[in-house]
Parts: sequence; C-alpha cells; structure tokens
Amino acid sequence: MSSPQIEVLIPQEEIQKRITELGAQISADYGDRPLVLIGVLKGSFMFLADLVRAISSPVRIEFIGAKSYEGTSTSGQVQITKDLDKPISDEDILLVEDIIDTGLTLNYLLHVLSQRSPRSIRTVAFLDKPSRRRIEVKGDYIGFTIEDKFVIGYGLDFEQKYRNLKDLCILVP
Repeated sequence: MSSPQIEVLIPQEEIQKRITELGAQISADYGDRPLVLIGVLKGSFMFLADLVRAISSPVRIEFIGAKSYEGTSTSGQVQITKDLDKPISDEDILLVEDIIDTGLTLNYLLHVLSQRSPRSIRTVAFLDKPSRRRIEVKGDYIGFTIEDKFVIGYGLDFEQKYRNLKDLCILVP
C-alpha cells in the first residue's frame, strides 16, 4: 500500500503570525489578570505551547482530555479521558481547543467546566470548521476558519500519526 500524499493547507509561518496576533488580543483583553489556560488533549498541545508564549498576562496551564473521534469520524459521544489537576473556581479560564468541528466536545467541556464556578470562561481555537456544526457554539478567539477537510499536523492527528508536522496539512488519498 502506498503512503498517502500530504498537502500543506496553512504553512508554519502563517500559523505563527496568527498566534502572535491572538496572543496580543488575549493579552490586551485580560491585561494583568491571571489566566488559566486549559488545553484540550491531545490535539491542542502545540497550539497551546505557542499561544502561551504569545500571551503577556500571567498564566497557569492545565490540561483536560476529551475524546469524541475514532479515525476520521465522530462517535457523537464525548468522554473525559483526563481531568484537571487543580480547581478552577474564581479563576478566569481560557479553554484552548485544536478545532471546533461538530461543537459536541466544546459544548460538553464548557458545560462541565462552568459547573466548577470559574469567574469567567472563554474559548480559543486554532481552527474553526463551521460547516460541520451539530450544536451551535462559537469560539471567542479563532485562529483560522477552514472548509470541511480532514486536517492533520500542528498537533492534529490521523490515528495518532502526523501530529508532529509543522504545517497544517490535508491527507490526500
């Protein structure tokens, strides 16, 4: 079987430029207020690492694991695979997602986290794919809006492969 072809959708330089802009916007919005960034594992880890370096506000990092995909399709069910290490009550929360797709995962996580009494909760997503929404949710900060293509790289995977690509790419059969 031949290897799939990989096509660059958004090059690394464009990704970094946009993250710098997002970091500046978030820093301006929060100023010196401490912020808890909660990265949604595993896909957001690269975006979170670059984003946190672009934010000048004081930050704490937490991770939460959520799963709703098997291969290239969503199961429709969201599972928490790793919970937060510390409480978030009375904290300003920025939930960091790799992609807002169907909206199921983001909607579920916002519900779960809001029950923990944060001072505020907003979202930042590397990618937004509005054509796939099953539940209407919106990110407060969006890196890129993309068409309905299955993307890999920059933390996003296909069967746990390709996360290490520096560009955002499409698998071409």
